[in-house]
Amino acid sequence: MSTGHNGGIPDEVIEAVLQHNDIVDTVGKYVHLTKQGKYMKGLCPFHSEKTPSFTVTPDRQIFYCYGCGAGGNAIKFRMEIDGLSFPEAVKLMAEESHIPFQDGKGGGVAPRDQELERLLQAHEWTAKLFHYLLKNTEHGKPAMEYLRARGFGDKLIDQFQIGYAPDRWDTLVQFFEKRSFDLKEMEKGGLLSSKQDGSGYVDRFRGRVMFPIMNRSGRIIAFAGRILGEGQPKYLNSPESRLFNKSRTLYNLNLAKSAIRKQGQLVLMEGFGDVIASWDAGVQHSVATMGTALTENHASLMRTLTEEVVICYDGDNAGQAAALKSIPILEEAGMRVKIALLQNGLDPDEYIKTYGAERFASQVIDGAVSTTKFRLIYVKRNYNLLEEDGKASYAQEALKVIAQLSSPTEREVYLRELSTEVGVSLESLKQDCNLMRQTLNRTRPQGQNGNRSSGNGNSRKAQGTPTLLPAYHAAERRLIAMMLQDAEAATYVSEHLGDAFNIADHAAIASYIYAYYAQGKPPDVSRFISSLQDDRLEKTATSILMMDTPHGDSTQVLQDCIQQIKKFPQQKQVEQKREEMLRVEKSGDFLRAAQIASEIIALERQ
Repeated sequence: MSTGHNGGIPDEVIEAVLQHNDIVDTVGKYVHLTKQGKYMKGLCPFHSEKTPSFTVTPDRQIFYCYGCGAGGNAIKFRMEIDGLSFPEAVKLMAEESHIPFQDGKGGGVAPRDQELERLLQAHEWTAKLFHYLLKNTEHGKPAMEYLRARGFGDKLIDQFQIGYAPDRWDTLVQFFEKRSFDLKEMEKGGLLSSKQDGSGYVDRFRGRVMFPIMNRSGRIIAFAGRILGEGQPKYLNSPESRLFNKSRTLYNLNLAKSAIRKQGQLVLMEGFGDVIASWDAGVQHSVATMGTALTENHASLMRTLTEEVVICYDGDNAGQAAALKSIPILEEAGMRVKIALLQNGLDPDEYIKTYGAERFASQVIDGAVSTTKFRLIYVKRNYNLLEEDGKASYAQEALKVIAQLSSPTEREVYLRELSTEVGVSLESLKQDCNLMRQTLNRTRPQGQNGNRSSGNGNSRKAQGTPTLLPAYHAAERRLIAMMLQDAEAATYVSEHLGDAFNIADHAAIASYIYAYYAQGKPPDVSRFISSLQDDRLEKTATSILMMDTPHGDSTQVLQDCIQQIKKFPQQKQVEQKREEMLRVEKSGDFLRAAQIASEIIALERQ
């Protein structure tokens, strides 16, 4: 059983994992893909973009992003998306596919990844302990009464693994000591805090209802604790750690992602309680930010799953102001944005309790309004429309919102509504609106001409023209593409060119290809990529594999490519000789210049 360069994991296991994890299924759990010919395309989950440049090739079982250069097979995708090492990704995928194995060292994970694995394990154990304490002890009774009063039944408490951290200093400390966890490591993971005098550690969470926070794969990476009764802070999150990054984490994404894809929409909320209440009400495509303002990273993460988001923040002034701030961030990420309106200052949880699940889903979520409509409602709250001055002031503010719209039809719709509200003729409002648009267009930087619609935000950046590669470079890429898909082509290149590639990475990939076929393996680009174990070479090989391979006489193509590659060093030498000849001519050494000229002629004949 060969383990090669794969972190001690047998090749047979890697091959089985790739066989059981189709690239489209693997990527499709994280990225919304649409078919385009023989490819699948979507928005790259690894960088922010509005126009899809992320490509999956089902027949070759690889992915590649033309925007950021990320690429590889299904294992590489899981490594990148979940922040795993190669052995961790293979182990996780093997477990998911029920492929039993032990690595070459007799364990499951390479030594360098053990700290990460211990932190994940500690979080799993902590969640189980808190959940047990909530449901089965006297300590947990006040927390359970609080949850019952919020309408949380046993099914919800179990599904979201809600727990309770007792109001003691050393519940977790003792728990970890008994299980021989390193307390310093547990502090780094955000579960403990060090004492001020440096004499030891105490529990970070005390006297709080505990909500486990999971990554999109469903592994617990942090906690949020809500205080029982009065006190500050109301919510306490785990600190940033190797596992947890607040600006890249959305609560409930692990459970909501399939519903988000199915609905073609994501509902964004403020609190954990709101998300859980909406889940129970049948709105299961909702997530929340982690007690922090919405970031560009959050928006990019959402955009990999869907194009439409409904902001469902609290109905009070603070919630509506936060919704207003979130709109441009989401629109910049290329999303269609709608706003759910909650009356009487209620939050989603309170609304569901007051009016019921059906009304919440049909009127609040399905009845969400455009961003323009929301801005107009938000502006209107500041004016008394029973007074003439109030109407005039509101009309001016409303026109500023409407003038931003690029669509004449949309402007007309909102201007008609405004005309009815303030009792001013449509023609007068149109004139004022057009004057505002002229002023806007003059003050905008060049290239921005008021193309904001009512919330789709799908502006497209012009794609740069691809750089034309030098002939030898293109020939080397073509050779490698052919070698990867044909063992006979690799043998021909080995005999006629060997390692004489001009680009070092191409020479390295070629040597890996020769070694791969020398082991008697059949052409399989996904398996080959796993044998590289070098991030740069993987990206290079994947980008080469996105090329279309030539049809017709492949031997002729191989010969032409090899000739082009061999010719380049001589061409380079000729250029260097010409530069040298010009230098010596300038210095007045005409005899040496004549010698160099004859050397150039000899090289060109070759």
